[in-house]
Amino acid sequence: MTIANGSRGMAKGTFRSLRIFNYRVWAGGALVSNIGTGMQRTAQDWLVLTELTRHSATAVGVVMGLQYGPQLLLLPWAGYAADHFDRRKLLVATQAAMSLIALALGLLTVTGMVQLWHLYVLAFLSGCASAIDSPTRQTFVSDLVEDADLPNAVALNATSMTLGTMVGPAVAGVMIGAVGTGWAFLINAASFAAVIASLGLMRADELRVHPRVGRVGGGLLEGFVYVGARPDLQAILWMLFLIGLLGLNFPIFISTMSVRIFHGGADQYGALSSAMAAGTLGGALLAAGHHDPKFRLLFVGAAAFGLAFLAAALAPNVWMFGAALMASGVATLTFTSATSSLMQLSTEPAMRGRVLALRMAVSVGVTPVGAPVVGWIADQFGPRWALTAGAASGFAAALVALIYMRRRDGRAS
Repeated sequence: MTIANGSRGMAKGTFRSLRIFNYRVWAGGALVSNIGTGMQRTAQDWLVLTELTRHSATAVGVVMGLQYGPQLLLLPWAGYAADHFDRRKLLVATQAAMSLIALALGLLTVTGMVQLWHLYVLAFLSGCASAIDSPTRQTFVSDLVEDADLPNAVALNATSMTLGTMVGPAVAGVMIGAVGTGWAFLINAASFAAVIASLGLMRADELRVHPRVGRVGGGLLEGFVYVGARPDLQAILWMLFLIGLLGLNFPIFISTMSVRIFHGGADQYGALSSAMAAGTLGGALLAAGHHDPKFRLLFVGAAAFGLAFLAAALAPNVWMFGAALMASGVATLTFTSATSSLMQLSTEPAMRGRVLALRMAVSVGVTPVGAPVVGWIADQFGPRWALTAGAASGFAAALVALIYMRRRDGRAS
């Protein structure tokens, strides 16, 4: 099916994808849910760091590991599901599951029964649902818009997530001080209803129909073979691996710097999280203006990521640290949005689910491996050294991009 409302072609404008009814409905529901998710992540980290442990960055890292580890464990099924099954129905199931998990955590917390092991179990279950949800949600965008508008839609999705991580932590910081952490979890549980409602309100006849892989065969192995023949995709995955391993552990970086170095409370932690999200919003809006992102943009994003982290590690006060976080937010979103757009646009539609599952597994799935390491560095040597390790990951990723571009240019000549 073609998209209605005259949205074909290269319509110009930062918000051009919002002209499409289905995408507009989807974006509205996602924004509400993203705010709830931002609240929960802030409350969860604060609960572990200040209420269930004595400022243990390692425990925060374990929670992150359990929450993002399923991206690797469920990789064989996540991409397969996104390519084979009805994505809209699959998203309803995953969103409902994550809502129930948030509800359970909220009830345990407000009743005073929550223990660290509860959080470990629920973080793992949430990660399992998210492992299926993430590649499905990213691939679903291509069902809503034409390929010409896909980079814009991907960037606007990132903008929505960024608004959630900007507004959510700020609201959570105030709410934790006023009524406690549990209510942030309960609000997040309710917010998933917005996404489920948006999926039900979509016009089915305006969804784009992509060829689906048959029920037999076409599994994950084919995805590995496909990527194995594509040096460009391999380079992107290596860059995501490096930055995901040591650089995307923002809850550890921000919480430990806020508590240990700048001696702030929940309101300061929420404000710092929102500062980083504000920078990410700027990066998302910049990315939305790109019609055809190039590989060179990945190099710029990765190098800027390393520089911003280095500035954060050296920040002499909380204000400079907040400014460095804003810069890191711009760099992070520039990099991650470009990887998603480039991988989708250069991948055959029938393979997108598995390729994006590999992307999510690498970018998010390696975080559990790096999170305990980053937490240990913060505990043993201080949060500034943990940030320095994140800076090194950005510079290493930039080097990968540089090597690939030189080899590509050499082959072209």
